[in-house]
Amino acid sequence: MTRRALPALAFICVAALSVTACSDPTAGDSGSASDSGARRAKVDPTARLDGVKLTMWTAQNTLNAPRQVIDAFEKATGAEVETQAIPDLYEQNVPTKLASGDRPDLMFWQPSVSTLPFIQPQQNLLTLDGEEWVSKLGDTETSLGVIDGKRYAAIVTSPAMLGVYYNKDVFKEAGLSEADFPTSYDELLALGRTVTDRTDAAGFYEAGGDKWPLQWQMQVQLTDLDKQWWADLNQNKVKWTDPVVVGAIKKYKEKLLGAGLAQKNYKTGTFTGQADSLWKGESGMVLNVTSFQSQLQAKYSTAEIDRKIGWFPVANSSATGLYSPDQTNGVVAFRTGDEKRQNASRQFLAFWLGPDYADYINAMKIPSVQPSVPTPAGLPEASMAQVKSLPTAIGVFQAKAIVAPDTHLYLADMLYGKKSPQQVAQAIQDQFAQVAKAQAAPGF
Repeated sequence: MTRRALPALAFICVAALSVTACSDPTAGDSGSASDSGARRAKVDPTARLDGVKLTMWTAQNTLNAPRQVIDAFEKATGAEVETQAIPDLYEQNVPTKLASGDRPDLMFWQPSVSTLPFIQPQQNLLTLDGEEWVSKLGDTETSLGVIDGKRYAAIVTSPAMLGVYYNKDVFKEAGLSEADFPTSYDELLALGRTVTDRTDAAGFYEAGGDKWPLQWQMQVQLTDLDKQWWADLNQNKVKWTDPVVVGAIKKYKEKLLGAGLAQKNYKTGTFTGQADSLWKGESGMVLNVTSFQSQLQAKYSTAEIDRKIGWFPVANSSATGLYSPDQTNGVVAFRTGDEKRQNASRQFLAFWLGPDYADYINAMKIPSVQPSVPTPAGLPEASMAQVKSLPTAIGVFQAKAIVAPDTHLYLADMLYGKKSPQQVAQAIQDQFAQVAKAQAAPGF
């Protein structure tokens, strides 16, 4: 998954270039005939495309993610789709390549309001409103891939779900059952205290070494902030230094880390160490997104996972999960100036989310984004619990804020004794405002 936003300074550098190098001066928002839902004929997903060649950019770790649909599309249409892996860091190198004038026909990209702007969608991408597959998406997925009321990304996989993975044996030893699942963050901390006091396991495993998972304990505490708060943040009317945010950071520092609820080496803990620790019962809980589960599925069978690992949702004041968009959720199509290839890109997306979609999710063994297409059988119980929670899930701040600051870096500074909670919040605000200003966001 895509774990963090493009660093502020890197974005500012590529933004200055991409305004001129990536923009197509002939392509206004209304678009050409092939870019207008009102004037475009219905797409035939299996129409012949002999001699047409498309390129698709992916991250290095997702190069094979579209393989099933590409093979099926090539067989059905006669087209050729070449995948090209962009070196890590994907979110930084893609805008740089675009700024140099290079561009693909199609590309995996995080379909969030904080990350779509990095590739100048209004200038660079085909609008996808009116495509037949749009009406088939679930409610949460429908909210993704849209900027200023226009759709720029097809949603092909469900966003990652943020929740708590727990070791069933540790919970049993602590005398805990499903009836004890928390309905608030305070109750989650109390659950961590119970695990710590009644077993030899740590309540939580925190990954200060890899840093990026540190953001989740803070994220869960911000779920009571309403739409207006986020709208005001995005217009510079409120700031990340709001007492609610500072309070969340302070609670994480004092009530979890300072209270001894994390493992002893939390400052150097790693993402892979989280999985090993939870599996062995050395920690009772891990708060993380779906990529954590992918580690387990790569090493253990569904039956083994179901016997040992469970999952439950939690937010600040409810038993609600959070959804977190990532790079594999969205596919965008570029304005290349080649009408035939642009139409072929639309056809590829129509094929992916049309006649091939059931085969694709079955091959990938992932949940469906279309309620009319059943999620494959045989997924771990934790996966099915996440599918059940998705329709009511709350978006993480990457899905709400126009910029996703590197909160994990500043939280890591706090772990290492370099920043106070107030200083963490100020660093987050400074980066947020810097990038928002570079984007020419209103109010900055």
